[in-house]
Amino acid sequence: MQFIRDIYSAKKATGQPVISFEFFPPKTEEGERTFFEKNVPALAALNPDYCSVTYGAGGSTRDKTISIVDRIQREHNLPAMMHLTCVGSTAEQIGEVLDQAKARGIKNILALRGDPPNGTAEFEKVEGGFEFSHQLVQFIKCRGDFSVASAGFPEGHIACKEGKYVDWQHLKTKADAGADFILTQLFFDNADFFEFRDYVTKLGVNIPIVPGIIPIQSANQIKKFTSLCGSKIPAALQTELDKYCDNDEACAEFGIEYAAKQCEELLRNDAPGLHFYTLNKARSTTQILKKLKLA
Repeated sequence: MQFIRDIYSAKKATGQPVISFEFFPPKTEEGERTFFEKNVPALAALNPDYCSVTYGAGGSTRDKTISIVDRIQREHNLPAMMHLTCVGSTAEQIGEVLDQAKARGIKNILALRGDPPNGTAEFEKVEGGFEFSHQLVQFIKCRGDFSVASAGFPEGHIACKEGKYVDWQHLKTKADAGADFILTQLFFDNADFFEFRDYVTKLGVNIPIVPGIIPIQSANQIKKFTSLCGSKIPAALQTELDKYCDNDEACAEFGIEYAAKQCEELLRNDAPGLHFYTLNKARSTTQILKKLKLA
């Protein structure tokens, strides 16, 4: 199975964008059956370069995440990246997770600080654990040959009260710790991504910085998502979304068009790839890639 860092290097040499998808572990047996029998095959048929699988708050889906990554790699021969967080775990426990991943042939890790468990307002460092994601990046790199990604925030991290420029400086620390590439939080204004990318590039961050794209599927749903992650909905976009509050089908069609235009501009301006937050659904991402002639 390939290291994702090598995928970015190879595609850069050919001038082609890297296309990747994010999944989350289904919560029910029926959801998992649909996920593996319908959603993953439909998205795998688009020939993505890799996918990633999230890690629940507080590591609540750890075993399921490892299992899903393993199964996707075995059944679809598709490189799959496992998310891993600092939340609720000591360094020793994280080391055990990495050993399990390595035993299953998992070579790619997205290292995150992580969100606090439900009911907890703020992140709390565990005794013997890590406080910052760059510490996790460095730890993983020392544990074996993994390709390690980290997260970037074009509008600044919601927990960084000092503002986005201070937050962006942390990205240099992650890169220096050994991160091979950066995946960004979702955003809807490409100007935010370009400012973010240019700023950290001037700091000396020279690894791929990959925009994260979420196809809007429901006006109410995306309002909830953005409130949780701190991303903004531009005024012009909100005006359009207000037309679809009671019509998710029409909203999804609008979301496909909006994301396709967003992706076109990003690729024209040298984005190394596109990372889609699929929400475990195939339709919107499929239609976007067809519009981009990348399916």
